[in-house]
Amino acid sequence: MWLVSEDNSKHFLRLYDKDGAPMPHIEALAKKGVVFNNAFSNAPVCSVARSTIISGCYAPRVGVQYHRKMSLAPMPEGLKMFPEYLREAGYYTTNNAKEDYNFIKSDSVWDESSKEATYKNRKSGQAFFHVQNFHGTHEGQLHFSKTHMDSSTTRTPIDNVAVFPYHPDTPTYQFTNAYYRDLHQKVDMQIGDFLDQLENDGLMDDTIIFYYGDHGGVLPRSKGYIYESGLHVPMVVYVPEKWKHLAPLKMGSRTDAFVQFIDLAPTVLNLAGVDLPNQIDGKPFLGKSVTNEHFNQRNTAFGYADRFDEKYDLVRSVRKGNYKYIRNYQPFNIDGLYNFYRYKMLAYREWEELFDKGELNEAQAQFFNSRSAEALYNIEEDPHEIHNLARDKSYEGILHELRTALQYQVKSMPDLSFYPESYYLDKGIANPVAFGQQNKIEISQLVDIADLSLTTFSKAQSKLENALNSENSWKRYWALIVCSSFGKQAAPFFRIAEEMAVNDKENLVRIRAVEFLALNKRSMPKGILKEIVKGARTESETNLVLNSIALLSTVNPDLEIHISKSLFPSDWVDREGDLVNRRIDFINGNNNP
Repeated sequence: MWLVSEDNSKHFLRLYDKDGAPMPHIEALAKKGVVFNNAFSNAPVCSVARSTIISGCYAPRVGVQYHRKMSLAPMPEGLKMFPEYLREAGYYTTNNAKEDYNFIKSDSVWDESSKEATYKNRKSGQAFFHVQNFHGTHEGQLHFSKTHMDSSTTRTPIDNVAVFPYHPDTPTYQFTNAYYRDLHQKVDMQIGDFLDQLENDGLMDDTIIFYYGDHGGVLPRSKGYIYESGLHVPMVVYVPEKWKHLAPLKMGSRTDAFVQFIDLAPTVLNLAGVDLPNQIDGKPFLGKSVTNEHFNQRNTAFGYADRFDEKYDLVRSVRKGNYKYIRNYQPFNIDGLYNFYRYKMLAYREWEELFDKGELNEAQAQFFNSRSAEALYNIEEDPHEIHNLARDKSYEGILHELRTALQYQVKSMPDLSFYPESYYLDKGIANPVAFGQQNKIEISQLVDIADLSLTTFSKAQSKLENALNSENSWKRYWALIVCSSFGKQAAPFFRIAEEMAVNDKENLVRIRAVEFLALNKRSMPKGILKEIVKGARTESETNLVLNSIALLSTVNPDLEIHISKSLFPSDWVDREGDLVNRRIDFINGNNNP
């Protein structure tokens, strides 16, 4: 049995944090189960996290890393969504009710998947696997109006709520924190009712129960971001007495062992005695053959963040023990770049307003400034990831270790995000895993070019020049991204970038050249941005181009550009929620009040 709450990191539960919400039913389950102190979603957003869970695979390896998907990807060849293996083993599989996969789903995954799905419809005595989703903490619950906020009271005392140090400590943030904790308590009551139902059905002594959050969130800088607030989730597992031989840990305890969402599928299959498919990336943490020794060795988690709706980025992370390494492959991107759905929240909008007024301290303002190419945090001492240790010589050894671990991870998968999404959709969506393997050497070369930003410009210059003059479009593409990362240090390449902005045969190389020049306040040919927008061949390519323009207009409000929706096919802009539509509205509104 899986009990899944949406959009809540471990930071909001009293089970983990003294300032968290009391959730007595989860806490009661924890007293007779195991609390996982280090459980991680691999992605900080729903569809990517759930695609990771249902497959047991790293999303950037199998082509399901973008939220929301432009196109569904097939499951890796020979691999099924894991509940299908349970059905084949005789289990009754039910899901109530969220799926949100980026994969093509077969008809054989669930016996039932709907808001009415229940394990009670199984045959007498039939084993079951059931997922019950609780939506009360979802991000959308915080899209309240100022009128609602001003007229509402919270069960959680506002004066007792601790605002995170990277947030402004304002009445809006105090209310939002308290209100969000109230939502946790409501979800806990729903979970309690469900557990009572299981008890009344006489199943508590027979059923292994997992509770976890489906990723972090949702206050600003959590959902959609690769910080601990976006990845570090609550997890409790209860194993009844009759199945204790399947759990190496003592019930009523806590463990510091690391578990990730890629591990959930193999864990359930292992508990059910089903052979694990070799295409799965995760490792079981319960079931036969899992020992305390296995737990003691589990101390690492890998994270990934790509496109969230219309907002593009490429960030990867690895956490080992108390240290967290974050690799910002496009550090000039700002975390706070406008995203329509995120900015429906009052807290997001107020945060940006205070930044524009210059009323934030350094930690609070970082969200709206460019980032470093790499960051290192000591989570035990700095749980909110404010103090970057990457340039501290005393941490040079751990920095090198985690940097090397992450480089190995992205190369070995290989990570499909080193190609632009539009190119992947055109060339790789039919068989993402095969596409990655066929291009593994080239992806590794692109990673090496991207990692030139981790050295000094003088050391990188000759290799950057070679990449800028390469016949390979994506080597030129990544070389320009690195130039943008170096900023004015890369001034020797202004001339070649000016030439590429006008004449490069690849449209996405042109926009990266423009991006490099504009970020450094270099003049560009009049109309070049509209020309590049017009040259985009697909909705995905257009969205990536518009993301760069949105960034440029955000960091340089004097940039004058207006994009007519008539440039695009009507089906890209005829619905309010279309990604291209949202970006154009922002770009035009941001520069032309």
